[in-house]
Amino acid sequence: MKNTTLCYIEKDNKYLMLLRNKKKIDINKNKWIGVGGKFEADESPEECLLREVKEETGLTLTEYKMRGIITFISDEWETEYMYLYTAGKFEGNIMECDEGELKWIPKDELFDLNLWEGDKVFLKMLIENSPFFSMKLVYTGNTLKDIQTKIYE
Repeated sequence: MKNTTLCYIEKDNKYLMLLRNKKKIDINKNKWIGVGGKFEADESPEECLLREVKEETGLTLTEYKMRGIITFISDEWETEYMYLYTAGKFEGNIMECDEGELKWIPKDELFDLNLWEGDKVFLKMLIENSPFFSMKLVYTGNTLKDIQTKIYE
């Protein structure tokens, strides 16, 4: 299993989204996602978050919040535990990303993008400011087969 982080950086009622279109082999090929990635050895979730955001965007987060933990199960890829964050404050300028195209997308246009079905579920929860949650998303191929959610109030 692998551990990852994913962050939706907010500004002016928009999220910074990444269209994954530059890598030849990419499970997220041509999908829009937040920014983040895999843990390196001995990293905490926060260390991974800050490093990955800096590497992919050039931004340094100055205020962020863990919003949930997502468990991805699939018949085609390794189980993944993803620590989900939003960030409202940052420093620096956006740079070109070697994994795809970065773009500020209005929140009310997010669901028009090519998103994973499970991402639509937790993005809706983020937009609605849900309390901290744990979610399990089960996929067969690219098809979402099951969702289990626990909200912690």
